Amino acid sequence: MKNKKKKIIVILGPTSSGKSDLAIQLAKLFNGEIISADSRQVYKGMNLGTGKVEKDKKPKNQYYSQGVKHHLLDIVSPKKYFSLADFLKLANKAVEEIFKKGKLPIICGGTGLYISALIEGWQLPKVKPNKRLREKLGKKSKEELFQLLKDLDPQKAKKIDKNNRPRLIRAIEIASTLEKVPALVKKPPDWDILIIGIKKDRQELKNLISKRLEKRLNLGMISEVKNLKKQGVSSQRLEGFGLEYRFLNRYLEEKISFEEMKKQLLKEINNYAKRQMTWFRKIKNVHWVEKPEEAVDLTKKFLNEKG
Repeated sequence: MKNKKKKIIVILGPTSSGKSDLAIQLAKLFNGEIISADSRQVYKGMNLGTGKVEKDKKPKNQYYSQGVKHHLLDIVSPKKYFSLADFLKLANKAVEEIFKKGKLPIICGGTGLYISALIEGWQLPKVKPNKRLREKLGKKSKEELFQLLKDLDPQKAKKIDKNNRPRLIRAIEIASTLEKVPALVKKPPDWDILIIGIKKDRQELKNLISKRLEKRLNLGMISEVKNLKKQGVSSQRLEGFGLEYRFLNRYLEEKISFEEMKKQLLKEINNYAKRQMTWFRKIKNVHWVEKPEEAVDLTKKFLNEKG
């Protein structure tokens, strides 16, 4: 008799769509633990700006929210670089730990790159970080970085997000070492995967994004960015984190007014949501839901199916 495939759930959707709430609901109902697939929620002290779920007071040494254990939240200083390779290593380790407990791993996040890489089993080139090169590249603009990558590896430049500084720098780092970024190799993990996507009407999502921004500003998001700056997180680094950290930093440095900051940030968050959906639509076999009850029913059916 063949071994049954181990089952995992993936929850994806645009920012402000309610992914975290749904993940916690499913974790409570189906004995699960959550693995965050968010490129900014890994950083300590970046809570309101990233929409991180509120942490329970106990236990202090692990991240629980509403009694549900979360992995890959608050694990690295914002001064340090956290790569896709770091995510894959830690996420795969967390999946195995959850399996060993006899629990259900629930991958939840809005970083499409992380989700695709994990469920498709991307095999990344083993090129160590080059601190001196990164410091040098960190002084260049996005346009300069993109042109440099274009010169080094035109094919990779065609496929990369030219607005994403960390990924441009990593691609240049790899291309500088290997002469070009090698073709992507995929070795899909031996899991049975249910992918649930949260579907929102465009206007409804715009309203949710606007309300959420107001709420986070009222809760102290500006103070959060001030604290990061006090801890020595540079303006350049905050710019690199994008969205909330970029525009709040510009406001704190008096480059833009409060109202201009809100206006620009709202526009950028909505644009980000569109980019997220563009990525998610490329992922195969997503079950799009509008209500939590649909996700619960899908999960029940999936877990009862024989692997």
